[in-house]
Amino acid sequence: MRDGEITDAAWAVIEPLLPPAGRARGRWRDHRQVMEGIVFKFRTGMPWRDLPERFGPWQTVHGRFARWAADGTFDRILAAAQGRAEVDWLVALDSTIVRAHQHTGGQRGLEERGLGRSRGGLTSKIHLACDGRGRPLSFTVTAGTRNDCTQAETVIDKIRVTQPGPGRPRVRPERVVADKGYSARTFRAYLRRRGIKATIPERVDQLAGRRRRRERPCGFDRAVYRRRNVVERCFNRLKQWRGIATRYEKQPGRYLAAITLASTLIWLET
Repeated sequence: MRDGEITDAAWAVIEPLLPPAGRARGRWRDHRQVMEGIVFKFRTGMPWRDLPERFGPWQTVHGRFARWAADGTFDRILAAAQGRAEVDWLVALDSTIVRAHQHTGGQRGLEERGLGRSRGGLTSKIHLACDGRGRPLSFTVTAGTRNDCTQAETVIDKIRVTQPGPGRPRVRPERVVADKGYSARTFRAYLRRRGIKATIPERVDQLAGRRRRRERPCGFDRAVYRRRNVVERCFNRLKQWRGIATRYEKQPGRYLAAITLASTLIWLET
């Protein structure tokens, strides 16, 4: 399958959720042709202007992507893909840094656009929660300098899977698995309030403090913790899309839309 092609099974889920075709002076570009152009652009990381002619005018592909990113179309498609699958509710949580292209920057407003400046240049950070099979459930994008734990509650709060049949969407994992970067009292208390089990190793300084206070360490299941690598595999699949491994989109909403589209195809193609 060539870069940009969408399988018939995946398209059957995507097509009903796209806005109805509009009218144009010339020939209206088919939604599938345009969507495959969007997928091709982010899989390869090429500039919009260099899209192959088989996808139609690049202005059409870019314009429709911008419109669907703004009106929540990609979010609805991801929700539909998650809702039709069987979710493994052991949730792994982590983040990854991506290099941002120099054209995404500017003199002001870096933090608001999810960009941070360090000695390595401009970076963004993807904070992500995936299910036990390595499929993305929710994510946020911040500056690359932002601490992991600051987004932990936000990412868990964004989990919302609509299940078949009547009833509310499921929003609560059975267990959260994360590394030592998430071993904060506030986050552990948040998980306890929501009735979510935690498998998070404590840092050395935290263990030393507990010994001084003669407190027992937090429960930790090493066998369960070995499953944390599913989130690393999830990031590996996302970063096979060159337009995600390197951030070229200046607007954070459009970069999030690209991650959402890649996440949708992970759900539909596994």
